[in-house]
Amino acid sequence: MYRITDECVSCGTCAEECPSNAISEGEDTYQIDQDKCTQCGTCSEVCPTGAIVEE
Repeated sequence: MYRITDECVSCGTCAEECPSNAISEGEDTYQIDQDKCTQCGTCSEVCPTGAIVEE
C-alpha cells in the first residue's frame, strides 16, 4: 500500500502519471484512493520530493 506523507508539496505530478486515476488533490496534500490503486509504484517513482512511500 502506498501513502502520501507530509512531504507532499501538492505539485500534482503523481496524479498526472497515475494510470488508474487513484490520486486526487486533498485538503492539504494529494491522496491515494486505495480502492483504485493497483500498487504499480508509478507515483512513488515520479514524486520529486519522495513523499510517496510504500508501507
